[in-house]
Amino acid sequence: MSKLVIVESPGKVKTIKKYLGKDYNVMASVGHVRDLPKSRLSVDVKHGFAPKYTVISGKEELVKKLKEAAEDSDFVYLATDPDREGEAISWHLAYILGLPLDEQNRVIFNEITKTGIVDGMKKPRSIDIDLVNAQQCRRVLDRLVGYRLSPFVSSKIRRGLSAGRVQSVAVRLIVDREEEIRAFKSEEYWTVDAKFIPKGAKKAFPASLYGTKEGKLEIKNEAEVSSIMSEIEGAEFTVISKKNGTRKKNPAPPFITSTLQQESSRRLGFQSQKTMKIAQELYEGVELENLGAVGLITYMRTDSLRISAEAKTEGEQYIKDTWGDKYIPDKPYKFKSKGSVQDGHEAIRPTMPSLTPQQARANLSNDQYKLYKLIWERFMASLMAQCVHDTTSAEISDGKYIFRASGYTVKFDGFTVLYEEAKDIEEKDEGSLPALSVDMSLRTKEIIPNQHFTQPPARYTEPTLNKALEEYGIGRPSTYASIISTVINREYVVREGKTLKPTELGEITNKLMKEQFAKIVNVRFTAQMEKNLDLVEEGERDWVGTLQEFYDDFEQNLARAKKDMEGISLKPPVEETDIICEKCGRKMVIKVGRYGKFIACPGYPECRNIKSIVNELGVDCPKCGQKVVVKKSKKGKVFYGCSNYPECDFVSWNEPTNERCPQCGKLLYVKKGKVPKLVCIADGCGFSKVKPEGQA
Repeated sequence: MSKLVIVESPGKVKTIKKYLGKDYNVMASVGHVRDLPKSRLSVDVKHGFAPKYTVISGKEELVKKLKEAAEDSDFVYLATDPDREGEAISWHLAYILGLPLDEQNRVIFNEITKTGIVDGMKKPRSIDIDLVNAQQCRRVLDRLVGYRLSPFVSSKIRRGLSAGRVQSVAVRLIVDREEEIRAFKSEEYWTVDAKFIPKGAKKAFPASLYGTKEGKLEIKNEAEVSSIMSEIEGAEFTVISKKNGTRKKNPAPPFITSTLQQESSRRLGFQSQKTMKIAQELYEGVELENLGAVGLITYMRTDSLRISAEAKTEGEQYIKDTWGDKYIPDKPYKFKSKGSVQDGHEAIRPTMPSLTPQQARANLSNDQYKLYKLIWERFMASLMAQCVHDTTSAEISDGKYIFRASGYTVKFDGFTVLYEEAKDIEEKDEGSLPALSVDMSLRTKEIIPNQHFTQPPARYTEPTLNKALEEYGIGRPSTYASIISTVINREYVVREGKTLKPTELGEITNKLMKEQFAKIVNVRFTAQMEKNLDLVEEGERDWVGTLQEFYDDFEQNLARAKKDMEGISLKPPVEETDIICEKCGRKMVIKVGRYGKFIACPGYPECRNIKSIVNELGVDCPKCGQKVVVKKSKKGKVFYGCSNYPECDFVSWNEPTNERCPQCGKLLYVKKGKVPKLVCIADGCGFSKVKPEGQA
C-alpha cells in the first residue's frame, strides 16, 4: 500500500521518511495552502462571517502536486504542527484534497524522533473542528480589525499605515511605559554602608544601616545623613542579635515558548524571532553522526509544563550517573501550567536527554548549540534536587542605630551545579559572614554615606515585553516574536540598544486609538478576547457568535470615530533641515523609517529624493582618506564604511581608529568586551593593547 503523509515544513520530510519506510511518501505543505487573499476583506459579514479562502498565490503548483500524490495514494495522513494553526492547515488540506472531515487521518508528532513518529502514527484521529474554528475566529477577527480600521488610521495620520488588534495593545504598553518615564520625578535618598571587623579577625564584612529600635529609617537628604554620621562617628558597635537559618531554592520549570524566548534573550542576546527560527531547526531534525537526521527538541510552540514519564526517567538516570542519587529530589516537583493549555503537548525538552550538548556540538551551528545547551540544561535542572543555603543574619548597633548584615554558605548545590535562571534585574550578591556571637565587639573599618536618586521604570526589552504580554494574557507565546517585529516594521517602535522605544508615529497612533477605539487597545478587553478564543477551542463558545458580538460594537465605534474626527488630521509634525533637495529645491525634512531616521524631500510622491543621516566617526578612511561613517545593516547591526562610497569600498564590522599599529603600521580597530582593546587585524600581526579609558 502507498500512504501519503503531509507535514508543514520541508525540513521534517527527510527525517520522517527515514522512520516510516518505503511504503510512505512524505510531502510538505510549506505552511498554509489556503488563506484570505490580501487584496480584499474576503469575509462575508452579512452571512455568518463566512471567510472566502483561496489558494495562496504562488502555491498553485504545490497544490497540484499534493493533489496528484493524494490521488496516487491509498490513504492520506495529515501531520501538520500540533497547534491551532496546524489543525487549520490540516482542515484546509482536507478541503483541497477532498478528504472526509470525519476520517481518522490527523496525526500529531510532538517530537521528530522514531518514538515520536511511531507513537503519533498509532493514534490517528479526525480533525478537531473546535481547534479549527478557534483559528478561523482569530484570523477573521484580525482581518476585520485590520481591513476596516487601517484605512481610517491612514486617513487621519499618514498614508499606508495599518492597525492590528494585538499589535495595537503592544504599542500601547510601550507608549504607556514611555509616558511613565517622562512623568517620573526623581527623589533623593541616602543609604549608609559599613564594613565591620570582628576583634582578632583580619577580613571585614559589609552591613547596611537599617534604622533604630523604633523602625526603619528613610534618609531623604544630605543634612539628615550628616546628622547620623556625626552621631555614629567613633561609636563602639556590638552584635545585638544573630540568627541562623536554612534557605531552600527550587529549580525553574522546563521551558515553554514564552520563557524560552525570555531566557534566550537574557542569556544569549537572541531576539525572539531568532530564537524561534533556531528552535524550529532543532525540532525539525539535525543530521547526527551514527544517528542520521533526528529532531533534538520537542515541539517549541507550547504553554504546557507536562513532561512524559519516559523523558523524566531518562533524564533522572543521566543525573544519577553523572552527579549521584542525592541530586534527585525526594519528591518530584509539580509545575503548574497557567490557564488553559493543550496538555497533548509537552514542555520544550530534549528528545534524547542522554544526548549532551557537548556530544551534539560537532553537528550543530554555533547558535544551534547555544540554544540546545540552554534547553537541555534547563530541562535537566528541573529534575534535580533543591539548592540549600545555610544563612546567617545579624544586627549590629551602637546603642541607637542598627545595621543589618546577611550572608550564606552553600550547604548543597543541587540543581545549581548545572543551571540557574537569569534575572531581568541583577540581585545583590551575598557573601558569607564570619563567625559572630551576641555581644561581640566589632571594629569599624569604614562607614560610607551614599547618595541615590529614585529611578523611573525601565523601558521594555523583548523579554520584559514578552513577560508582560504573557502576564496580561495578550496574544499567545507563539505570536510574540511576530508582534514585536510587526510593530517595528510598521515604524511604531524602534530598538534603542536592547530597549523598545515608541516613535513619534507610534505615540500619535496610540493617542488616536486610545481616544477613539478604547476597547481595541484595552488590555483587559484583549485578554478577555483571548479567553473567548480558548472557549471556542474547547467547544464551549460559538465562533460566529463571538465575532458578531465583537463586530456589532466595533462597527458602531468606527462610525462614531469617523463622525467625531471629520476634517481632523493628526499628521506628525515635520522636522525641517537646512539641506536643499537638489532635485526640486525644497528644504528636506527628517523622517523615521524601520531602520531609523533619514532625510527625505517633503514633495513625496512627486519627488522621491532621500538621503542617509551621516554619523561621522571622526576617523579617516584607510583607503582614500575621506571620513569613515557609522552605518546600519538591514538587520540593524552597526558597521563602518567610507563616506565616499561607492567610489571607495572600505567597510568594516570592527570600529576603526586613527591609531596605527606599532608593529606593522596598519590601522588599529576596537575590540569590545569587558576590557575594550585596540587590536591589529592584519594577517599574522597579532598586536593588541588595552584601550585607554576615555579614548573615542
